[in-house]
Amino acid sequence: MKSVAGITLTPQATIDCQTAKALKTWVKRGVIPAVGDAGGGAAGLRVVSHYACRTRNNQAGARLSEHAFGRAIDIAGIRLRSGREITLLTDWNKPGDGARLRQMWRAACGPFGTVLGPESNRFHRDHFHFDTARYRSGPYCR
Repeated sequence: MKSVAGITLTPQATIDCQTAKALKTWVKRGVIPAVGDAGGGAAGLRVVSHYACRTRNNQAGARLSEHAFGRAIDIAGIRLRSGREITLLTDWNKPGDGARLRQMWRAACGPFGTVLGPESNRFHRDHFHFDTARYRSGPYCR
């Protein structure tokens, strides 16, 4: 994918159709409303992982990650039209941008089956991990 709902993905991402649909829902219901007109509005997403045949958290001996099946995408930043980027690493706990990022995180829970962010564990301190794994108990969001 090069873009979704008018928002550019950098770099382009390889994901399956179900994950692409969930991403579009999240961008339309989460990113665009959370950013609003700040910095001229949302222009792009900085992708730090998409399809990659690897284990969970790149740990030897772990189960295969949803990334290995094209069912996951990791986002580290939201680029604004002004050129400024809101990043999870530097802005998660800041007033304003932190609230925007938390709103985006909440909006991902539902379209995606797994939603991990900076408070989930050390592996996700600088990005959102979204995947379309489904659980009987509903979405897993941390």
